[in-house]
Amino acid sequence: MKSILLFVFTVYSVIYSDVVYRIPIQGTIDLGLPPYISRELAEAEKNRALAVIFDIDTFGGRVDAATQIKDAILDSDLLTVAFINRRAISAGALISLSCEKIYMTGGASIGAATAVDMSGKKGSEKVISFMREEMASTAEKRNRSTAIARGMVDEELTFTHIVLAGDSIAVDDLEGRKEGKLISMTTQQALKYRIADGTAENMDALLDSLGLSAVSVTESTENWSEAVVRFLTNPVVASLLTTFGFLGILFELQSPGWGIPGFVGLTCLILSLGASYIAKLATMSDFLFIFAGIGFLLLEVLVIPGFGIAGIGGIVLLVYGLYMLLLPDIPVGDEILSQATDGLLIGIIGGAIGLYLLARMMIKTQFWQQLTSPGIQKKEDGYTTTSGWESLTGQTGTAESDLHPSGWVKIEDQRVFVVSEGEFLNKGTEVKILSVDGNRVVVRKLNDN
Repeated sequence: MKSILLFVFTVYSVIYSDVVYRIPIQGTIDLGLPPYISRELAEAEKNRALAVIFDIDTFGGRVDAATQIKDAILDSDLLTVAFINRRAISAGALISLSCEKIYMTGGASIGAATAVDMSGKKGSEKVISFMREEMASTAEKRNRSTAIARGMVDEELTFTHIVLAGDSIAVDDLEGRKEGKLISMTTQQALKYRIADGTAENMDALLDSLGLSAVSVTESTENWSEAVVRFLTNPVVASLLTTFGFLGILFELQSPGWGIPGFVGLTCLILSLGASYIAKLATMSDFLFIFAGIGFLLLEVLVIPGFGIAGIGGIVLLVYGLYMLLLPDIPVGDEILSQATDGLLIGIIGGAIGLYLLARMMIKTQFWQQLTSPGIQKKEDGYTTTSGWESLTGQTGTAESDLHPSGWVKIEDQRVFVVSEGEFLNKGTEVKILSVDGNRVVVRKLNDN
């Protein structure tokens, strides 16, 4: 067998370059990992690498991320090798099974791939069924035991024999063959049942076993954009981004024109949607709901005065779209739906508190005063709060800012803060003062009856 491998890799070395890519898959598997894996595989194919070695040490992570990585590996024309450097648990087992070759260090383990929620509870039958067949079909593609692959996911399965290369082999040393037990395999067990192809204690030993001891190894790392995507798709960060985006636009509805809350909200939504699109978390239907919601809100802000059906409808569509962003594009159970709902509510509450504290800090700064009240009335300039305003009743003036419905009006040589009867008036509109009640000055468009 080893002589055949040496012959194959000798032929490879003539056709391809003498480079092997090492790609680490360590720690939690998240949605930022698939784009990185896909880019490295594409680069390795472009450079005609001899092989791609995945250095795996993980307790698992998101199933949807693992399925994306699995698909990318299966679609690659290169020799792919899983080097299980201590453990490949849960989603890590699926990724390992998708590789053509699996090598394990002594004392390593693979398996325990049942789907669980964030609290560690077993997923619904719908989710278990999906993961069970994903594991089985991947094992079948690589000529490995589908019974063992299914047993890694579903503890209700039982078997006494498996068929390998046409031979029936008795299984008597795997606890997971019994009902109520998940399959997790040691290195020696994986070798015995042909889940693994060999052992290696380090990268040099692995390369020697593959007949690639003379090649150079390219160590791949994430680029800055992939690191940013992984940060933005972190569940906590993603929840805060969508929440700030939603609240920023909502607060913008309560103020005239387009200002800082709207800009902050739109920026947060762009970051969240962009990262979700790259990570393949957002689907086209999610985008349609979110964009429709934003469209209704912009219609409410820019076209329709007040706050009515368009604004409420926009908020409903936007919240639903953001909720869908928290759900993976795979079958999920009630527990995942509940987690998404809780995450959205927690994010909204946390975002509201954060925006409130941020607003409290900003309004105390000189920059905020200059930004929001550049023409503030001062006593030394002859302005006063109420003295003399009663005499302005019936006089006319010109709006110096948009009245949505409040703003500034110039009456002779005085600038007065007024409010319209509810109508939105543009800057430059001629208005007439209807009444003065303390500090409240009510105006109407001059040509209105």
